[in-house]
Amino acid sequence: MKQKIETLLFIAWATSLAAMLGSLFFSEVLGYEPCELCWYQRILMYPLVVIYGVSLIKKNVTSALSGLILSGIGACFSIYHYSLQKVPAFQSAGNSCGAVPCNAEYLNLLGFITIPFLAGTAFIIIFISHVLMIREQRGQAE
Repeated sequence: MKQKIETLLFIAWATSLAAMLGSLFFSEVLGYEPCELCWYQRILMYPLVVIYGVSLIKKNVTSALSGLILSGIGACFSIYHYSLQKVPAFQSAGNSCGAVPCNAEYLNLLGFITIPFLAGTAFIIIFISHVLMIREQRGQAE
């Protein structure tokens, strides 16, 4: 496998690992109870650690195709969740999310960095890394 593809695969794996550890830190160490949308994002993020980790060990990008799908769906969830927090027209919908309202902000750095923002950033980095891996593979095949 070409070095650039392996580097992109490592970036995807490291990003998913950091996101997983970050979410566990927020809930288990700081005691932030995840809302319903946070759980969905965790369900989509945690398998990425295994998917990209196995692909990195096997040096086989094709086995990580499900990661592209999961990260794309996860990015959509994160964007919607972030909208519930930051877009006034969506905020009322976030109140009916469950025991913890989805529009609640446990973290708000610089006025825009929230937990869904961090998750969305991770999903987008993973998605873009995977798209670049596919482009690089196609370039090798030619």
